Amino acid sequence: MQLILFTVKEIAEIRKDFPILDTRVYGRNLVYLDNAATTQKPSCVIDSMTEVYSKYNANVHRGVHFLSDMASEAYENAREKVRAFLNASDTNEIIFTSGTTGSINLVAFSFGERFVKKGDEIVISTLEHHSNIVPWQMLCERKGAILKIIPVDENCRLNPGDFTKLLSPRTRLVSVTQVSNATGMIVPVKEIIEEAHRYKIPVLVDGAQGVQHGMSDVKKMDCDFYVFSGHKMYGPAGIGVLYGKREILESLPPYQGGGDMIEKVTFEKTTYNSLPFKFEAGTINFPGAIGLARAIGYMLETGLEYIESLENDLLRYTWNSLTEIPGLKITGASEPRVPVFSFNIEGVHHYDAGMVLDKLGIAVRTGNHCAQPLIERLGLDGTVRASLCFYNTREEVDALIDGINKVKEMFF
Repeated sequence: MQLILFTVKEIAEIRKDFPILDTRVYGRNLVYLDNAATTQKPSCVIDSMTEVYSKYNANVHRGVHFLSDMASEAYENAREKVRAFLNASDTNEIIFTSGTTGSINLVAFSFGERFVKKGDEIVISTLEHHSNIVPWQMLCERKGAILKIIPVDENCRLNPGDFTKLLSPRTRLVSVTQVSNATGMIVPVKEIIEEAHRYKIPVLVDGAQGVQHGMSDVKKMDCDFYVFSGHKMYGPAGIGVLYGKREILESLPPYQGGGDMIEKVTFEKTTYNSLPFKFEAGTINFPGAIGLARAIGYMLETGLEYIESLENDLLRYTWNSLTEIPGLKITGASEPRVPVFSFNIEGVHHYDAGMVLDKLGIAVRTGNHCAQPLIERLGLDGTVRASLCFYNTREEVDALIDGINKVKEMFF
């Protein structure tokens, strides 16, 4: 397929929105290729956070004064922005959390308390991040339930047929990642959801690595839960979202107790607030929610289709460039994937490669990427991961390739 060319001016204008990209590292221009861990923030997001703290910092939903009203309005406007971005039906289906991990733990506890009993089953896949493994292990230990694992092949592909074989009358929930954070491989979640729903089994989709790549239409997926973190999609850290179908959320008990999640408190009994507040105990990270809404606005203003076209170009260019390097092996198949590449250089430990690249100003991730079961399934102890997004450039990919060649020169 022919590579798409974009003008330097277009890319340069985008990069101006991200002040950290001008950073110098060891006397070199920063080449930031660790976007799967966290994305950088445009100035408009940074400014929105500054504005909250400098102009209307006050607790939401608690006061009758002017600043609290402003903060509450901005916070609920942020909820509506998230709802529209996800194509959810109702703002009551949008719960603000601390991040993907917080969202999964919420579901694991609340759904588990209501619907999981001894001998019941939870299904996840080999591809999962630890955040989509450990909460379910804790639930199974607490309830005496059974955790079942969907296998993958040597190219990290998940076969929906293998998934179907795991389903039984005792299966209570399926929880799968949308995109593997360790390999960039896209998971066929639509097929998984359709198959699970044939048996009336709800599905949680971990969208931490998919939401920033335009995979967030919850109606199109028909998922029952969708979770993600703001910092993965150009927003602040410490804020995330749990989307849940309203009828399911209404059936679940609260995850935490405290302020704002209550209707009435007495020493004899407490009754709980309505959605979405039932799941937002305590002082919520309202500046983070407002910053996340601004990040969504930035993505929409830039254009989701344009972002996708830029990333697809980088994906093809990077894949072609990496596969030309002798002795380098990419983990996972060529497609379907997002522009995230895990690889090893023959004869070089991934940590050593990452350290050398860092000295060249290139930020990559090394290790098991919080996906230790997958890495062990592949017979590895870790990889180098280069993860790109739309503000990266072909020139930065060229710098990565040059850096890899320097690594090879140093060790051979």
